[in-house]
Amino acid sequence: MLSVYNLSVTFTMYNQGLTQRRLTVITELDLEVKAGEVMAVVGASGSGKSLLAHAILGILPKNAEVAGQIYFKGELLTPARSQTWRGREIALIPQSVGYLDPLMRVGSQVGRAAQLSGISTQAAKPAVEQTFNRYGLASVVKRFFPFQLSGGMARRVLVSTAAVGQAELVIADEPTPGLHSEVVRETLNHLRELANEGKGVILITHDIEAALQVADRVAVFYAGTTVEIADAQDFPTGKIRHPYTRALWRSLPQNDFIPVPGTQPSPDALPPGCLFTERCPWVTDACREARPAFREVRGAPVRCIHADEVH
Repeated sequence: MLSVYNLSVTFTMYNQGLTQRRLTVITELDLEVKAGEVMAVVGASGSGKSLLAHAILGILPKNAEVAGQIYFKGELLTPARSQTWRGREIALIPQSVGYLDPLMRVGSQVGRAAQLSGISTQAAKPAVEQTFNRYGLASVVKRFFPFQLSGGMARRVLVSTAAVGQAELVIADEPTPGLHSEVVRETLNHLRELANEGKGVILITHDIEAALQVADRVAVFYAGTTVEIADAQDFPTGKIRHPYTRALWRSLPQNDFIPVPGTQPSPDALPPGCLFTERCPWVTDACREARPAFREVRGAPVRCIHADEVH
């Protein structure tokens, strides 16, 4: 459904004295999402997760320059197509309930999303009613303003704005931070339900543990690139390949709870070789010479020259 090839995003910025500089924050990023699957995108803050969503939706700022190719349903996703399909074929579930209009009743907001997706004004009302019923929201909730909603209700309203339309690709950008565990589970189950209906779902999160509850595959981002795309079942079975993926998995409390040493490199100081060089226990001189290409190792793509070795 969605294919991202060698994506790069560069921002033109100005320092003091109005000197211009270019900052590449995403480089050589690859990703594929199939219909009927939840693709989790995980990584630390600043790894490029949300920027990928913005590039797909065509909502990057004007000073951003995009290179590489994004294909949606076999067609190149040009800026014009992004604008046409945004809200219709591709829907966003934003990370903050602050995206809800505080001055508009939530039923009207979901109805507006339905109309933007191509549903007629007449058909929008029953579509909203059906969607609210589906997510356990009483009919009276349609008349509520956002401040009258609990955290769980607000999340369900956000999911409703994506589910009410006909979008085939749903992007959920950090939908669970700060929520009670029951609300997290409820939100994730709604995303799984959308995928079970045949939609493609991108779940952007820093929480691997939560993602594995519903994801089919997990794309691991580091310093603006994809380092591994593994099946969800590869994590508990220990089949993950990249040293950064392994470090993330070991840092969870239920595992070894060992923090990843060092810090992610800044976009303006990326090493010439592997981006994980300064933090990697497997590093060799060859790692520092050139950035590794994506290659297949034990059935999954990974960006590491040592991934097929036993460690």
